[in-house]
Amino acid sequence: MFSNSHIGIDLGTANTLVYTKSKGLLINEPTVVAVNTKTREIVAFGEEAKKMIGKTPTSIEVIRPLKDGVIADFDITTQLLKLFMQKAGKKLGSSLRKPTVIVCTPSGATSVERRAIQDAVRQSGAKEVQLMEEPVAAAIGAGLPVDEPVASMIVDIGGGTTEVGIISFGGVVASNTVKAAGDRMDEAIIHFVRKEYNVIIGEPTAETIKMTIGHALVPHAVEQMQITGRDVVSGLPKIIHLSSTQIQGVLTESLETILEAIRATLETCPPELAGDIVDHGVILTGGGALLKDISEWLTQVIEVPVHIAPEPLQSVAIGTGKSFFISERKQKIAR
Repeated sequence: MFSNSHIGIDLGTANTLVYTKSKGLLINEPTVVAVNTKTREIVAFGEEAKKMIGKTPTSIEVIRPLKDGVIADFDITTQLLKLFMQKAGKKLGSSLRKPTVIVCTPSGATSVERRAIQDAVRQSGAKEVQLMEEPVAAAIGAGLPVDEPVASMIVDIGGGTTEVGIISFGGVVASNTVKAAGDRMDEAIIHFVRKEYNVIIGEPTAETIKMTIGHALVPHAVEQMQITGRDVVSGLPKIIHLSSTQIQGVLTESLETILEAIRATLETCPPELAGDIVDHGVILTGGGALLKDISEWLTQVIEVPVHIAPEPLQSVAIGTGKSFFISERKQKIAR
């Protein structure tokens, strides 16, 4: 039987999740570290480090070691994974000694990028590392019948990338990866506020704006939000008011890029599987699935039912954990 030495990791651009068989989801924290600029030692990580973004002295630098779904800083990523594993071990009440790890990779990652993820996890203390494509993990975590000869379409809108995949018989039949995702939306909001109001805001504020008054491209009752930033001209704090229609316009480019990726994936889908997608619909996972009205908008434009997964933020991590059960079941059948 699989024990706590078997764990699944969703190493995401925005958040890292660690899943075990016995305890379920152990870790769900931002993929962020605060580093001492002189010694390069990690002084904070996860939720604590995220709270420090934009608020640190020059002696401390806040780093996001993953960009667009792949590792940008190998050493920091390895150290961060070690810290997450230690924290997971404390929650389990026992250390994770040489665990077997399933870790997710973007379906569009190169062999070099996949090897970097594999090496980082291995150097953080793993005995064995198995790679799994994110769309497959997300589909398993969302409860889709991935092992059956039935098409399941998943759209995983994460922080760095949006993964679109059609899965059948446990494998990816067609997929697309685009860099239009949560981070790109936040950057667009920051750029808009600076251009329109001459006010500078940080990533946490942009993310709050997106989550509070961000809407997909459908008519809605207008919402207002007050935010504070720094005036470019005077350098002083300045209060401005934003409307949900303004933010909707800002998000248009990213949303249309995601839509094009979905259409391109559907166009390459074998005709025999297309009927299954019409019958069962498309499942949304990832943080982007929580954007207001996104399922309604996609249903209108692609004319296929679009549903949000039961646990959109945790689907990939849950999928990595459940994959152990699937492997175990296959081994029993083979015997």
